[in-house]
Amino acid sequence: MGDGRGDEEECRVALLNGGGAAKEGWQVVSGGDGKLRRRVWEESRKLWVIVAPAIFSRVVTYSMNVITQAFAGHLGDLELAAISIANTVVVGFNFGLMLGMASALETLCGQAFGAKKYHMMGVYMQRSWIVLLACAVLLLPMYIYAEDVLLLTGQPPELSAMAGRVSVWFIPLHLSFAFLFPLQRFLQCQMKNFASAAASGVALCVHVAISWLLVSRFRFGLVGIALTLNFSWWATAAMLFAYVACGGCPETWNGLSLEAFAGLWEFVKLSAASGVMLCLENWYYRILILLTGNLKNAAIAVDALSICMTINAWELMIPLAFFAGTGVRVANELGAGNGKGARFATIVSSVTSLVIGLFFWVLIVGLHDKFALIFTSSDVVLDAVDNLSVLLAFTILLNSIQPVLSGVAVGSGWQSMVAYVNIGTYYLIGIPMGILLGWLFKLGVLGIWAGMIGGTAVQTLILAIITIRCDWDKEAMIASTRMDKWSQVR
Repeated sequence: MGDGRGDEEECRVALLNGGGAAKEGWQVVSGGDGKLRRRVWEESRKLWVIVAPAIFSRVVTYSMNVITQAFAGHLGDLELAAISIANTVVVGFNFGLMLGMASALETLCGQAFGAKKYHMMGVYMQRSWIVLLACAVLLLPMYIYAEDVLLLTGQPPELSAMAGRVSVWFIPLHLSFAFLFPLQRFLQCQMKNFASAAASGVALCVHVAISWLLVSRFRFGLVGIALTLNFSWWATAAMLFAYVACGGCPETWNGLSLEAFAGLWEFVKLSAASGVMLCLENWYYRILILLTGNLKNAAIAVDALSICMTINAWELMIPLAFFAGTGVRVANELGAGNGKGARFATIVSSVTSLVIGLFFWVLIVGLHDKFALIFTSSDVVLDAVDNLSVLLAFTILLNSIQPVLSGVAVGSGWQSMVAYVNIGTYYLIGIPMGILLGWLFKLGVLGIWAGMIGGTAVQTLILAIITIRCDWDKEAMIASTRMDKWSQVR
């Protein structure tokens, strides 16, 4: 590129993409659009190998919760509110912490796979089982004393009592998290999400059949709903373990090993950082349900909001699949020493997820007065959901990019730093803004939700700045050092 035109083009690329440090990642542009298109296609193919089955398995798994709420909604408004509170506050809070702690495997297994240190992946998963099971046991009192916890948060006595009774029946579901989440991350880091997708599909079919049998046929009510969820989640975990143990992962699973008990303290610290980072995100909108429970006409407000949150969480399974895919792709590239490849994977994943988010934004705006019919036939609740639909649409749009940036953080091992960002933006900005708008300005649930969306917007902006300013070559060196350190822990 000795001619003036070539020099001009190279400078243009450098300016557009952050200078010399970024030039290598985008230098294909100077070679023509064809090379860029091929590179985008190749990266998209690698991404969708992870994302497509992850979307299916996550949507199917969450659909079990949606089916559960649908059955509860047709039992009555109080039953719907009780199962929503139990599932959102009690199970949901613990779900967020356990899921976050399991995400430590996305950093370690993803980078180990990229560095071709396959034998350590099975050991990492077993360490995660030990740490998560211990954590699950420590969290059991929250289920046992759920009614008291809910009363302390200001929930109505009748609602707290019913939610407390059903929470005890969710203990087996809670314990399943300790085994299922590490299995899922172990498989996705080696591009074997199809196993999770197949297991989730079978579990959904079983879930629908047992839900009808226990709730509609035998009239077990909320207890039947809880028993069905317990069985479905444990069935998924059992199928995945059978796949791994029976030869599905010959390079990465060598059976149970005493190595899993070595280096547990280091693993606890990384898992704790991951847990704090992701559970703060997971808890954030669940706190919205709690705050809404203190408003007037709480049962109707909680019903309407829980329906919106269910739709939001259902759609969120797609960007969460991109969270998983981005984390794996970034971790794989960093583990292989390719910092520019990690940067390119981040860009492709972010743009793809944002386009999908725009599609669902349009869908929610167009069906604002109809989508709640899935859950209820109450005119009062339907009107309340309609009033919240605009906020739901913008929450979905914002959440199309935020999980991708969190995936970059997990793949890079930035969990501790992002945990501080989440504390500041969610709990020092978003929740106070929500309380201010909801109570002081008397905007009710609209104000609470709008304020909390503001916190999410600030968090997303900060993560975007951190990602744009990242030195990817340095991150690749850090990943190499991490793999050497963890591989020597015996």
